[in-house]
Amino acid sequence: MRSLKLDTPKSLSQRVMQRLRQAIIDGDFALGAAISEEMVANSFGVSRTPVREAMGQLQAQGLVVIRPQVGSFVFTPSAEDIDALCTFRIALEPKAAELAFRHDRNSAIAAMSAAIAAMEPAITAKDNIAYGRADTAFHEALFAHCGNRYLAESYQLVSGRVAALRTNLTSPIDVRTRTSFDEHRELLDLFGRGEFAAFDGLMTTHITNSGIVYAKALKVD
Repeated sequence: MRSLKLDTPKSLSQRVMQRLRQAIIDGDFALGAAISEEMVANSFGVSRTPVREAMGQLQAQGLVVIRPQVGSFVFTPSAEDIDALCTFRIALEPKAAELAFRHDRNSAIAAMSAAIAAMEPAITAKDNIAYGRADTAFHEALFAHCGNRYLAESYQLVSGRVAALRTNLTSPIDVRTRTSFDEHRELLDLFGRGEFAAFDGLMTTHITNSGIVYAKALKVD
């Protein structure tokens, strides 16, 4: 039987990874910012080993770039990355929606409705972090209830980067304009009625507009 001690570093590195992941998504670390292993270790009250392991996991998720002999940095996408990310989402999200509608529509509608309910007070408070989290919950609900783990796992490859870009770049605009909020309400309405041609069109526009905001905010061509 394996010693419990063998599991401790993994469990600890996992907790460090999850906390750092959320900190990056929430914008506690800006895009492109350096992340000091020593600072994180001191902040968490742990050794540098679980922090190093957590950085490796975050690099695998595309949230961190590790440059040997230089340091670890929050990712910054290029124009090509943004285009590829949006194309990926446009291919996956409408299909996930159709599957969720057939597999578990009531749960999907409940989760999407809860996300929209959380957006309203975030707009009033101009809280872009709360809005970003609700926005993320809305889109992830499609995959959580689609009944296809391969599709869900594929989205997990980019979900952290999408959430980080959303909070850092689009949510500050969304809490001022309400355009995103209105689009989410319409997406939910179309989903509830099973009108997937219109849903696909609006989701494509929604994601494409996000990509335009990303590119402008990052000043990339």
